[in-house]
Amino acid sequence: MKLEGWGRFPRHECHVTAPRTQDELIAHLAQGNLIARGNGRAYGDSAANRTNTVDMRGFNRMLEFSDTTGQLVLEAGVLLEDVITTFLPRGWFPPVTPGTKFVTIGGMVAADVHGKNHHKHGSFGSFIDWVEILTAEGNIERCSKTQNTDLFEWTVGGMGLTGIILRVAFRLRPVQTGWIRQTSVTAPNLEAVMDIFECSSEATYSVAWIDCLSTGSALGRSLVLLGEHATLSELPRLQRLMPNANRIARKISVPIDAPSIAMNRVTMRLFNALYYWHGSRQSGSQYVGWDPFFYPLDAIGGWNKIYGRKGLAQFQCVLPLSTAKVGLRALLQEIAESGQGAFLSVLKRFGKQDSRFSFPMEGYTLALDFPMNPQTLLLLERLDQITLKHGGRFYLAKDSRMTADTLRQSDERVKDFVDMRSKSKAQESFQSIQAERLKI
Repeated sequence: MKLEGWGRFPRHECHVTAPRTQDELIAHLAQGNLIARGNGRAYGDSAANRTNTVDMRGFNRMLEFSDTTGQLVLEAGVLLEDVITTFLPRGWFPPVTPGTKFVTIGGMVAADVHGKNHHKHGSFGSFIDWVEILTAEGNIERCSKTQNTDLFEWTVGGMGLTGIILRVAFRLRPVQTGWIRQTSVTAPNLEAVMDIFECSSEATYSVAWIDCLSTGSALGRSLVLLGEHATLSELPRLQRLMPNANRIARKISVPIDAPSIAMNRVTMRLFNALYYWHGSRQSGSQYVGWDPFFYPLDAIGGWNKIYGRKGLAQFQCVLPLSTAKVGLRALLQEIAESGQGAFLSVLKRFGKQDSRFSFPMEGYTLALDFPMNPQTLLLLERLDQITLKHGGRFYLAKDSRMTADTLRQSDERVKDFVDMRSKSKAQESFQSIQAERLKI
């Protein structure tokens, strides 16, 4: 079947299998190299293998839960959405979440996802107690920060290239309600938004939407959202009647691909200007539900079709603190001058993190979506070079077109990752199209 990531680029003809038992998985492993795939929310080709893409969504049972510690044990194919709807009514919420709830827990481990609270709590890997993995030898190994440590550290953020993630134990965080006390702040330029981040380090959640088409003194103007889990006693009477702040129903669905003419400089500039104007009128604090706060785009069914039949490319880099201000300015200037603005432009502050192969490091991460076309590919190559110049690196879960040379220039850990894959024979058994492209 034709297989694609959430960006719908690139598309490949792949053989997809859907085993339902552990023995079936082991049998597949003996037949040649493969890659595990969750719900297909990685943007590019990191969960695709031409000869055997293994659909793990059949491994979707929750196995154990402790009301004392918040530890949840489940199979890797469980969706984050199901975790939330099951445990939020019991007073628990994921400790870290990406920008969509339609991901599997196994995918969250493989990408070591980060959220709006990385500056304070780190990535998802910080909350994993153990992982069980089917290795290249056909063995099932349990690994953690104290047991089979090397396997654990390479697996968290290893993009499924160390083995098939079967089961995961991680800790949920206690919450009193499903409401978030959100504070909105407008920032007139890049310097202002970075100052807000640095002065708001105690906020549990922080994220900024950037108008990437603004120029001059308004370069990087942004809307910053700060958030805290609301307690029951602080909620207004109306919200107190619905303490779980139930998920919102999809109000919009995109049934067909939008025409490519819809994504042009005029419409993007208008959208960015209106979004900033609307946000500036909404400054202040309010209570919002967990769903619109963490997953605003999930309310639009098939929103990736807005970018048309050719799909989209997401660019996400992280720049170290020492070069972040200069590097971000250079990136935003390049984008503004190109006229190829993005509807989705997000800036977050990362805290300190040392890891074998995970994406985050202390600094600032910028994520942008662009409609796929030849001009976009040229722009992304220029953004790659700016990122390299300022000591940054790239998020493999969002990558769909980076070169092997660019990856190696950005991340000195690649050599050790490749060596590990060769020595453990994982390279022979677990291979994605992305791994082939990046030669990892």
